[in-house]
Amino acid sequence: MENINPDNKGVTKLMKGNEALAEAAILAGCDAYFGYPITPQSEVLEYLSREMPQRGRVVLQAESEVAAINMIYGGAGAGFRVMTSSSSPGISLMQEGISYIASAELPCLIVNVNRAGPGLGAIQPAQGDYFQAVKGGGHGDYKLIVLAPNSVQEMADFVFLGFELADKYRNPVMILSDGAIGQMMEKVTFNYGKVKKIEKPWATVGKPKDRERNIITSLYIKPERMEEHNRKLGDKYKEVELNEVRFEEIQTEGAEYLFVAFGLSARICHKAVNLAREKGIKAGLIRPITLFPFPSKRIDELAEKSKLFLTVELNMGQMVEDVKLAVSGKTPVEFYGRQGGMVPTPEEVFNKLENLISISHVS
Repeated sequence: MENINPDNKGVTKLMKGNEALAEAAILAGCDAYFGYPITPQSEVLEYLSREMPQRGRVVLQAESEVAAINMIYGGAGAGFRVMTSSSSPGISLMQEGISYIASAELPCLIVNVNRAGPGLGAIQPAQGDYFQAVKGGGHGDYKLIVLAPNSVQEMADFVFLGFELADKYRNPVMILSDGAIGQMMEKVTFNYGKVKKIEKPWATVGKPKDRERNIITSLYIKPERMEEHNRKLGDKYKEVELNEVRFEEIQTEGAEYLFVAFGLSARICHKAVNLAREKGIKAGLIRPITLFPFPSKRIDELAEKSKLFLTVELNMGQMVEDVKLAVSGKTPVEFYGRQGGMVPTPEEVFNKLENLISISHVS
């Protein structure tokens, strides 16, 4: 399938993150979107409901998030390129369906524009859904491939990457964003070529005469068969960990103190690195782009030459656990976070690092 809107190729626009993501979904050949409005991601549904029908695509506002994710199951099972989006409480409602989709090995794209929680929480940005996204928020042993954008450009780019990875591994992919990146406006360039969709011989598209019927399920009554399926999924996740780790490094060469942050927090830490360097402190930043698979190996390598890691998140401390596992006790790992929709300034983050350095020197 070719790009439906080739006139957009190479065009730069000023757009909200949510709208850039929605436009990218159209350009990436998304056949159908099923979702339900919730702040701060409602612009995705609004944009697609206006634009998708003009291009012969399907947009349906479901009666709930539970219904939406099960429509995703059906659309993906029929071989279509499908997507949904929501924000934290809505993603919680989708967890049973996400587990079914992962077990059935169906490719789809799920977008979470994270807001503050727990509960209904607040509509301001947060990163409290890291555990839910990375550890498997539903039941059973399964993994999502999780991408964490930190700009409006990446909101668009990761739609293409997400669909590509979903099809490659027959696995749901989540874009874990937040309310700030979803709502902020930045320049974004839609510089994409032709979209080629892969063949899906496993899809439930009817039974031709030359093959047996396709069956898609997540139900395995016999324990031996269920164990075999779990091991098959586990092998796939190992392959993803081997081939799909993505991260960005900023001034890590020779750095003695390293920030670890994703998404919005990484933007803040980038500025904090500059503040530290201005004061002669050799600071750097590693930004995980894939939260699963996590860049554990690279963090372990950096731990060999660093004096301290400071993990910065908009939560009570979640990714920091994976950083500690990666570091394996080679160097101290500290945490700094704000919650409830509060966003720290680069100065706050730098002051935290400076205080930790001061304490470590005293001791």
